[in-house]
Amino acid sequence: MDIEKMYVGQTYEVKRTVTDEMIKLFAEATGDKNPIHLDEEFAKSTMFGGRIAHGILSLGIVSSVIGMEFPGAGTIYLMQNAKFKRPVYVGEEVTVQLVVKEIDPEKRRVLLETLVVKPNGENAIEGEALVKV
Repeated sequence: MDIEKMYVGQTYEVKRTVTDEMIKLFAEATGDKNPIHLDEEFAKSTMFGGRIAHGILSLGIVSSVIGMEFPGAGTIYLMQNAKFKRPVYVGEEVTVQLVVKEIDPEKRRVLLETLVVKPNGENAIEGEALVKV
């Protein structure tokens, strides 16, 4: 997307399903093999009652949307903050929601609100990203 076509308040939403395969590949790639993500029996005994996705995996989905869809290819991440509010479970379909908060056309920077929303409408992740378009 061209920065000149972006505007404050603009919203982009897309749904993604967090799969077992994604979690296993992320664990393998990062070395984070915490049993809360990989061992159903262990995870059942925790406060979550079952396996959950890595928080950074869920945030990584936000990154893929920013880099490939909105604003899109060529976008550079400069900063991300995030609060992990609720777990994302294996097989859960989440909505990535991006909202344009500020635009600096001279520096080609955009501040985005970044949300990962669970099917029940609760936020799993709340944050902000600064990107260069």
